Amino acid sequence: MNTGRNAVLESDWEQRLLHHAANPAALKTEYQELKFALHRKLLERINLDALAGIDNDHIRAEVREAVLAMMQEEPTPLTAAEKQQISDEVLHEVFGLGPLEPLLADPGVSDILVNSHRQVYVERKGILELTNVRFHDDGHLLRIIDKIVSQVGRRVDESNPMVDARLSDGSRVNAIIPPLAVDGPLLSIRRFATDRLMPDDLVAKGSVTRGMMMLLEGAVRARLNLIVSGGTGAGKTTLLNALSAFISPKERIVTIEDAAELQLKQPHLARLETRPPNLEGQGAVRQRQLLINSLRMRPDRIIVGEVRGEEALDMLQAMNTGHDGSLTTVHANTPRDAVSRLEVMVTLANANMHLTAIRQQIASAVHLLVQCSRLSDGTRRVTSITEITGMETDIVTLQDIFVFEKRGLTPEGRVLGRFCATGILPKFNEKLVTAGVRLPLDVFDEVVEIGEPAC
Repeated sequence: MNTGRNAVLESDWEQRLLHHAANPAALKTEYQELKFALHRKLLERINLDALAGIDNDHIRAEVREAVLAMMQEEPTPLTAAEKQQISDEVLHEVFGLGPLEPLLADPGVSDILVNSHRQVYVERKGILELTNVRFHDDGHLLRIIDKIVSQVGRRVDESNPMVDARLSDGSRVNAIIPPLAVDGPLLSIRRFATDRLMPDDLVAKGSVTRGMMMLLEGAVRARLNLIVSGGTGAGKTTLLNALSAFISPKERIVTIEDAAELQLKQPHLARLETRPPNLEGQGAVRQRQLLINSLRMRPDRIIVGEVRGEEALDMLQAMNTGHDGSLTTVHANTPRDAVSRLEVMVTLANANMHLTAIRQQIASAVHLLVQCSRLSDGTRRVTSITEITGMETDIVTLQDIFVFEKRGLTPEGRVLGRFCATGILPKFNEKLVTAGVRLPLDVFDEVVEIGEPAC
């Protein structure tokens, strides 16, 4: 009896294989349908909330056994490898982020960009690649987005169709859904390495030279105010994390971010994060409010993840009133653009403030601008370290201490160039000396040729 049934199943399986060989899309659709059918059955049969208190490994083992048992009831014959793959994917749906889990487990992926439920791109070594990852439909993608944002107490719906969030590892997440997203929900994940890059790592990767890092280390230890500027994905937060390693563990640090992603290791750390409005549009807490409050928290240093609005005025005020050694980032293409953006953002906070007064605040508060760039080959480098030297008439004056000179491309498309010091001794060198930081003078004559790509 069983032999006859097995023969029928084998015959059906052969017919399916012949059909799917001519139509692979049908096999993928059938595979997805089977996976989601098992997921639905699992949710109906098992109270996952009751298992929440059990060790995660035990939960996964029990759920995997339940999935394998349900697959035995399916009329579709499956190989051992297929059963293993389906059970893994169902576990990803239950405990993780579904189809995104393999991408999140890949250390080579730095960005995950979901353009629709049918199209997912990733960035590896600065280059975008199309993947074969697919979601079942828009509803499936929406469930994954909701799972991400709900974990950090945020929401996304028609009344609030845009949201910023983070994953447990600190990775930054942005989601936008219809009606603002025309072709379905959009999801962007900026990955953070589980092991943050330290200063020596950035030097080894060619993102910065040893001499440049020595100067930045001296600036942080001497409590100079420093702004890291650059475009999206240029490595601003990575550099800010690395520079924070030079802060003394005896100092009290307050960090302020829209979505907490800084990975500071100092023991005396107070982390603050903004809050979006509730369903009634009330209760929002912005960076400016947190920055004002942080001044009452007796900070030795204030680190703002990114200045992007009216909080720029309070940041400058803090820098000018005894909170030396503050660090922040700003979106800008050049150091001069960073100064201009600060002017605009301060104007947002106080429209009656004269432009000359704003520039005086910037010139007296900020000592260093560190420009990061992502080059055409996907490498990220510090392309200039610029000192703000003061004002001439009504213009903020800048001078480059280090620059990166691009000198062409290899046949493979890799950027060639060199890091070189301008030979100028910075005006803040006196502050370094009084803080006990003495840099070798040959640091300011350094020239380093670059022929291989950085991270």
